[in-house]
Amino acid sequence: MDRAVWGMTTAALAVSASAVLIGLSGTSPGTASFWRCLIALPLLLPLALRERRRAGVPSRRAALSAVFAGALFAGDMLLWTQAIFEVGAGLSTVLVNLQVVLVPVLAWAVDREPVTRAFFGCLPVVLFGVVCTAGLLDHTPAGADPLWGTVHALLAALCYTGFLFLLRRGGQGAPPVQPYLLVTASAAVVSLLAGLGWHGVDATPGWAAVGWLALAAGCAQVVGWLLVAVCAPKLSSQLGAVLLLLTPIGSVVLGALVLGEHPGPWQLAGCALILASALTLALGSRAESARAGRDGHRRGGRRATDHELRL
Repeated sequence: MDRAVWGMTTAALAVSASAVLIGLSGTSPGTASFWRCLIALPLLLPLALRERRRAGVPSRRAALSAVFAGALFAGDMLLWTQAIFEVGAGLSTVLVNLQVVLVPVLAWAVDREPVTRAFFGCLPVVLFGVVCTAGLLDHTPAGADPLWGTVHALLAALCYTGFLFLLRRGGQGAPPVQPYLLVTASAAVVSLLAGLGWHGVDATPGWAAVGWLALAAGCAQVVGWLLVAVCAPKLSSQLGAVLLLLTPIGSVVLGALVLGEHPGPWQLAGCALILASALTLALGSRAESARAGRDGHRRGGRRATDHELRL
């Protein structure tokens, strides 16, 4: 549990770097989404081949699920990037992070995974923390087209939710790297096809832009989302969803360090609320696992004692 929590935390912080790096690249949504996935493929391929030699190939069902997850991931990247220009970075961040509610609900509806009382208790605090971290209480939301920006951000949230659900579900009891390679390849193809018809895809964005996108691919695609694919199946859906909210916190920190942005007091308060909620759920999950282990040990001890009495 502890390794999975730290792995998901590292993943969220690695993914957070992509927002700053894509912004520095100055490319369109389709260009950024396509290139960051394309650059990641040769970096992921050796890991996938190594896993194939050790664990075999994934099932056809897992492969199809990965391809569909990649299509949803591409939709999330394209729609959210577009929403930033239309409704502003703050509100689009809040809307896309509705995944913190939607992923556990989807896991409950499909897999009957229970939703804990601790999660319901933390949920209002988490959502308020997201609103604060996005800067909505420090600044006036900006955007050229608020209506379409809201629509695009909500659609991005649905794509993001489906992607996280399938990525987590596909890694349960299966080798994670090969399906994730399929996720990235599928996202690259869908980003290219959709991007060509929506704001275009630049085949030659320039060496500077490719350099920034290569850094984004390394941080987000190779380190961040691969860690999510490995760690998410080992965590409850609600804990994994909350830990991924560390992504906007990382973006705030990197924005201050790299771009010279100055987070307001409400943004800092929001970061603290999200961190406190994630820590509360992580400690609660750890305590629950410890209790389950003790209960299992007691039941095992009682069975052994009964067996000895029968002998």
